[in-house]
Amino acid sequence: MKEKSKIKYNGGAAMMIVVFFFVFISLTILIGIITPVVREFRIAQDNFDSKKAYFIAESGVEDIIYRIKNNMNVGTIGTERTLFLDDSFFPIPTELSDLGGGHKHLITTGDIKTNQRTVDLMLTTSTGVSFNYGVLVGPGGVELEGSGTIDGNVYANGPISGDSSAIITGTAISANSPAIAADQTNGTGTPAYNVVFGNANATQDIAQSFRIVSESPLNKVELYMKRTPIVPSTAYVKIMNDSSGSVGSTVLAQGTIPSSITTSYGWVEVSLNANPLLDPSKTYWLVIDAPLGSSTKNYTIGASSNTYANGLGKIGRLTGTWNNTTPSGLDYYFKIYLGGVNGKIYGTSESQWNQLHIGTESGTAQAHEVNYTNSTGNIYCQVGTGNNKSCISQPDPTYIAFPVSEANIEEWKVDATSGGTYTGDYNVGWAGATLGPKKINGNLSVSGGGTLTVTGTLWVTGNITLSGGALIKLASSYGTNDGVILSGGTIVISGGGHANGSGTTGSYLMMLSLSDSSTAITVSGGAGAVIVYAPVGTIKISGGAALKEATGYKMEIEGGAKITYESGLTNNNFSSGPSGSWSIDSWKETE
Repeated sequence: MKEKSKIKYNGGAAMMIVVFFFVFISLTILIGIITPVVREFRIAQDNFDSKKAYFIAESGVEDIIYRIKNNMNVGTIGTERTLFLDDSFFPIPTELSDLGGGHKHLITTGDIKTNQRTVDLMLTTSTGVSFNYGVLVGPGGVELEGSGTIDGNVYANGPISGDSSAIITGTAISANSPAIAADQTNGTGTPAYNVVFGNANATQDIAQSFRIVSESPLNKVELYMKRTPIVPSTAYVKIMNDSSGSVGSTVLAQGTIPSSITTSYGWVEVSLNANPLLDPSKTYWLVIDAPLGSSTKNYTIGASSNTYANGLGKIGRLTGTWNNTTPSGLDYYFKIYLGGVNGKIYGTSESQWNQLHIGTESGTAQAHEVNYTNSTGNIYCQVGTGNNKSCISQPDPTYIAFPVSEANIEEWKVDATSGGTYTGDYNVGWAGATLGPKKINGNLSVSGGGTLTVTGTLWVTGNITLSGGALIKLASSYGTNDGVILSGGTIVISGGGHANGSGTTGSYLMMLSLSDSSTAITVSGGAGAVIVYAPVGTIKISGGAALKEATGYKMEIEGGAKITYESGLTNNNFSSGPSGSWSIDSWKETE
């Protein structure tokens, strides 16, 4: 009996061991199956959370871009921007930096369960028209008489004058004007060669050597260029010394390719930051230092073969090797302008000291010569008399190029013509009309209290008259965008006539005259949210007229007329032709 009992006991222990091993093996197998599943689940969850974090960062970027491009308040920058997702609010840490020169840097971060994704964005002003001054005038200068007022800053590439009742509330700057004719020039008509640069290391930069005829200060540069539809990053124009027949290392003056450059060829003016005195016995180099782009993001300049006797073209890199062009011997299309007349600010009556008033609370007077002027701020000049303050010496102000280029105007003409051509004078009376885009081979008249609603760019080959309490306005569909009306003749706004944008804040109508007459644009009473522009003619403003900005070769302001500058003009976004809105220069995720 004892033996049987022992055998039965041993059998139960063996069974327990078998069960234990079975459970252990089963658990091992189960863990082996579950662990990868759990790991994959966690990886999938992390991946999903990471994607949501990236979505949050992208949402922050898109929100800010939308606000910037539509001239809206971007809101709080920091950690208070949030996104509602999966029944929860997630903060979007944001950094927005204004780098100046039309560039902004934006960084946003999404964070979910320690999964962080960061988006880094560079914004730049695309091809467009920016008005940085209440008044910008060419070599003809600006004259203020009889209570004429400019509420803002004035920049003139010529003289600024005014009587005792004239007021400029901001800063007045009179730059040295360029000579009428270029000292050095190459290229006319359609280029025989098109040289692409700013697209790869081997063709990143171009250089053209030149020599001037007579010793004189450098004033401005013009280049015959175009760009790709994708806006390239900013390119810099540099005037440099020569070193053994190649580009030297000294930068004598520098400027930037303006945002007004388009996808069509046109002469582009480049303003420089200095007016170095050039020596006719020396060789200099005109260099375009372009950023590295791509086959779809670059610049093109016109060129000809062996047509310029005083220099040659090169291609390569400013910080590397310069090579001959392909084919060899090309010369780029360019113009070099030297100094003309020194800038001057003065009161028109030499018998009255401190006559022309500049700066109501702040504002300086800056010119080579300043006479009979009362300035709230400093007076910067080389020569001066009859002022309320002594001259402080500093380099003379430099020439500023006009914001609208030849190519801009040609694009607007094309856009207007796309809507067809009306032959004959187009008259709008009390019944009103809606028009655009359209080319009018004749004159345009809006009078009798009528309203002309502009739905697209207008190009009038003749004269434009707005009078009798009539109104020209942009259609509401323009929103915050701006519109343009071109005239091949003169423009007259009188008798309470008004010209306005769409009615949305930040929308303006630009009326541009291509006439070179002494009455290219005449505004006597009325006006509105309008920009008047006469690049080769004179603008006359009088009789209580109120404008937002004026740019012309010469300007005469009198009789209580007032120009009130608005900050939105720095980013004019024309809905057709060139656009002045912000564009994306780079968009990437940072590690």
